[in-house]
Amino acid sequence: MNSRPVYVIGGIRTPFVKSMTYYKDITTQELLTATLQALVKKYNLSGQRMGDVAGGAVIKNSLNINLTRECVLDSGLDPHTPAYDLQRACGTGLETVWEISNKIAMGQMENGIGAGVDTNSDMPLLFSRNFTRFLMKWRTTKSFLDKMELFFTLQMKDLKPRIPAITEPHTGLSMGQHCEKMVQEWKISQKEQDELALISHRNAIKAYEEGFYKDLVFPFEGLDMDSIPRKDTSLERLAKLKPAFDFTGKGTLTAGNSSPLTDGASAVLLAGAEEAEKKNWTRLARFVDAEVAAVDYVHGEGLLMAPTIAVSRLLKRNNLTLQDFDLYEIHEAFAGQVLCSLKAWETPEYCKRVLDRDEPMRSIERSKLNIKGGSVALGHPFAATGGRIVASLAKMLHERGKGRGLISICTAGGMGVAAILEAV
Repeated sequence: MNSRPVYVIGGIRTPFVKSMTYYKDITTQELLTATLQALVKKYNLSGQRMGDVAGGAVIKNSLNINLTRECVLDSGLDPHTPAYDLQRACGTGLETVWEISNKIAMGQMENGIGAGVDTNSDMPLLFSRNFTRFLMKWRTTKSFLDKMELFFTLQMKDLKPRIPAITEPHTGLSMGQHCEKMVQEWKISQKEQDELALISHRNAIKAYEEGFYKDLVFPFEGLDMDSIPRKDTSLERLAKLKPAFDFTGKGTLTAGNSSPLTDGASAVLLAGAEEAEKKNWTRLARFVDAEVAAVDYVHGEGLLMAPTIAVSRLLKRNNLTLQDFDLYEIHEAFAGQVLCSLKAWETPEYCKRVLDRDEPMRSIERSKLNIKGGSVALGHPFAATGGRIVASLAKMLHERGKGRGLISICTAGGMGVAAILEAV
């Protein structure tokens, strides 16, 4: 098959909010459904059959079987629109856009939607395996005496629920604890992290004041903007915050320079050139290419360093350098992660040993980095972040009328996803 250009038509998302606040009574399915409904309204998709809808969530319970398809059925799209779930941790949103893009590029369909949602407020509770087995046996036990006999096998410890932890199963460490190891290895200070976090908040506030997010964020649950950006933050305030992950006296990651647990959803509409012209859709940017990579974090490689590899491979394949971009969207899971990646690309030994490059990739212009705010300020609903970034970057490139943008997202499990967008 011959590949053909694929374009980002646009996207939309809920306001991002801290978990257990504004959306504490909203389910994962309700969040994603509302977002798809908003996309349908924005692009007049009511009753239309799309090629496919890819969506996903990092955290969902067993009731969310076929989540995306169920949301599509209530979205206003033609119910004949197919849909499916996928998950690549924090890279899920970008992965859905990438998969839809590939299907359009191969001529398998004309349009599609990539989406993602996460809400820690709808986090499932798990019970012990013994209690699960007890319930299954209780369901099939018929006689009263047998039920009583079974009941007395239950122990109090079996009733204790387990709350899913955001930790790496192979190490038992949280992402923040892993990032602490990285910033210590790369000698990144708290001041450097706080400075990046402050810029993220200032850029986000400025973008909202200028109206940048007006058509990207739809009103939901009484909000019309993210609840997380802080207009009143400062380096002095950030410096006073205590470490959030390492309490040995060496910790530098705080609540101020880390992305908070966040609830939200996003969706992105993509199409080929002929379809865009047929539907009179403005093409904001071309989805050029994407790449994924992984590191062996179990044996000491930095958990969140995989984007350095993904970006390097992506640029090699497209004959580009790190400086050939007008905009950089590097996901701020932690300000420290961004700084570690930037420092790695500047380090000759790392580039040669890990990236198989004879020369370092060198530095980027910081004034081009996350210019509308990053995840530290805007929030990070795991599977929704990729859609947020793609939609925002496409709009920025369209407003500029020229240029190229780079996306880099770190994920749990030691993976990283990267992508290139170009102005049309």
